[in-house]
Amino acid sequence: MPETSVSVTLLAHTPDPLALVYAAFRQCYFAGSVADMWPRLLKGEISRQKQAELVDRVMASGHTSPIEHVSFTFALSGVSRALTHQLVRHRIASYSQQSQRYVDATDFDYVIPPKIAANPEAKKLFTACMAQVGEAYTALKQLLEEGGSAKEDARFVLPQAAASRIVVTMNCRSLLNFFEHRTCMRAQWEIRDAAGKMLAICRDVLPEIFTAAGPRCERLGYCPEGSFSCGRFPARDAG
Repeated sequence: MPETSVSVTLLAHTPDPLALVYAAFRQCYFAGSVADMWPRLLKGEISRQKQAELVDRVMASGHTSPIEHVSFTFALSGVSRALTHQLVRHRIASYSQQSQRYVDATDFDYVIPPKIAANPEAKKLFTACMAQVGEAYTALKQLLEEGGSAKEDARFVLPQAAASRIVVTMNCRSLLNFFEHRTCMRAQWEIRDAAGKMLAICRDVLPEIFTAAGPRCERLGYCPEGSFSCGRFPARDAG
């Protein structure tokens, strides 16, 4: 049962994302149909700089709904069930997660928190616990084989540290919200790591939207967490 760590892969994103966002913004203020301008956008007749300037100007006014037309799909692996339980709280998004009901978890991979990994005594205790869980899972699965629900019921002993794989799709607006919360220093270390990797990919694909993405404190210039602030920015209550 090897230990593992988070890996993020971009599976797909909306083609021509900046052009699509620009067209969506233009349609809101344009008397004609942006379908007529779409071929020009794809040919590069409207410069990327001009597109970016309009998008930046309108988003600065608080009008962000048109960026929902662009989405990103990621494959996350080597992540714990503790992470995915946090991840699926985010809406609007779509998720497809590896099933412990159908996938055999014998010799399951697991995630070790850094503080435990850095403490030899704690790591020894942790890995011994994982080994005991693995033995219990295998024994339960063997005992339940005749009933036809072996993996389904044996999975109940698996820990939050058990590694999982999940596909997640979010539109740009949801991603901005996700990054505000999960790249924050107060976010749990594992999902902060995953969010940082996802943000780096988004910035590479669509810098016009994601260059300034990140924790709310960086955008606001203060921390809205009040007494929970990490101290990086001056604290202030959001209300």
